Amino acid sequence: MGTSTERTDDLAIRQPRQERTRQAWARILDAGVTLIEEGGYGAFTIAAVCERAQVAPRAVYDRTTSKDALFLAVYEHGVTRVTADQRVFTELHSREGLPPAELITAAVTALTALFARHAAFLKPVLLLSGAHPEVLRRGRDHVHLLADAFTTVLLAARDHFTHPDPEAAARQCFATAFSACVVRTAHGADFATTPVDHDTFTAHLALSAARTLLAPHPAAT
Repeated sequence: MGTSTERTDDLAIRQPRQERTRQAWARILDAGVTLIEEGGYGAFTIAAVCERAQVAPRAVYDRTTSKDALFLAVYEHGVTRVTADQRVFTELHSREGLPPAELITAAVTALTALFARHAAFLKPVLLLSGAHPEVLRRGRDHVHLLADAFTTVLLAARDHFTHPDPEAAARQCFATAFSACVVRTAHGADFATTPVDHDTFTAHLALSAARTLLAPHPAAT
């Protein structure tokens, strides 16, 4: 019965209170993200983080004694950079009057651009998630927020959808586009199909989404 509590304690980070230690901690988090981007989880060690951040090991051990806790703190730091870019979906939602097909294309374009900009961080994280339950759990929570933002944009054109359940159709479009981005980012452009450049990949996804949402649907006839 104590396993869950012990696991939570192992992953806890003692947040710095002084400005000097906050700055050191920020360097540690930035260094950790860089190590993940350059070498994946295999390159991530407390010693490597300290060397990259130019801090003494005590700067880490004052915050935690667990490599896993440090990694998860770095993971959240990296994800924060990704989620900050998701504001583009809020901006899209506020743009009124876009024709439905253009709105769908804009949403898909924003999604593929998000993956492309953060591919160096997302690739090792995606590959790790299958073997790291906590990364998988946290990743699922972040993806649900992204799905909500993407779906909200699409539903601005719901009156033009031909599917009898607009929200279900919009969420399925997200799932399809997201899955394609995950495969491309984690395994490469040639993993599941003949490789194409980013713009062509985006155009294909956008066309598929538009056809799914706007083309005549058998259930609606």
